[in-house]
Amino acid sequence: MKTMTCTQLGGACELAFQADTFEEIAEMSRRHGMEMFKKQDEAHLKAMNKMQSLAKVPGEMERWFESKRAEFDALSQGN
Repeated sequence: MKTMTCTQLGGACELAFQADTFEEIAEMSRRHGMEMFKKQDEAHLKAMNKMQSLAKVPGEMERWFESKRAEFDALSQGN
């Protein structure tokens, strides 16, 4: 099991997500983001706007995603 925080994944808080795969952590982060969007949490909305700007540049979102996958892969179990 590995742990990454919302901020490590481009978000705005220190909520920790734990999972065995990067895909699971990414899904947890996505659901958290949706919840924060529904609550109109200002800090998370700013983080989401930053992420949306990445999507406007061809290939940038994919590079960001792969860098986060590499960060996850480099974590030792229990981190």
